[in-house]
Amino acid sequence: MSSDVREYRSADEERVIELSLDAWEPVFAACAQVLGADLNARVYPDWRAHQAAAVGDALEENDTWVSIDDGTISGFVNVIFDEAEDSGEIYMIAVDPTVHRRGIASRLTEFAVAEMVRRGLSLATVATGGDPGHAAARATYEKAGFTPFPQVWYAKVLGSDRQ
Repeated sequence: MSSDVREYRSADEERVIELSLDAWEPVFAACAQVLGADLNARVYPDWRAHQAAAVGDALEENDTWVSIDDGTISGFVNVIFDEAEDSGEIYMIAVDPTVHRRGIASRLTEFAVAEMVRRGLSLATVATGGDPGHAAARATYEKAGFTPFPQVWYAKVLGSDRQ
């Protein structure tokens, strides 16, 4: 398999959004199991439309690179660089599920961190969910040397009897 990472081009947008939705479908299914039907319907009423828009916005606003495997875009990493804070954040990363477990997420993570180093930044961050759907992401980041810091997000659907 021939592999490379290159800068994102606007012509890549449709493919990047498509693969991100495919990659995150099991993540949102896991979230639905954790949250339950009512809360999930409130928090993620149309996760596909929301995620497609969020990815499109991130592609416009932040630096992005794509992984090319055998001539096809297989994943992407979107990074926020904050020189004032001397830091970079891996904001989004996704790999086409048809090529999972081939080291693509690790390659993209390493590339993003190397770009932060190249820019002279001293802190790299990434955030992900603690649910079962994000287990592979957590493993990738820990393998890359990131230190996890657990955070808990709470939500509750409020009934129609609110005052």
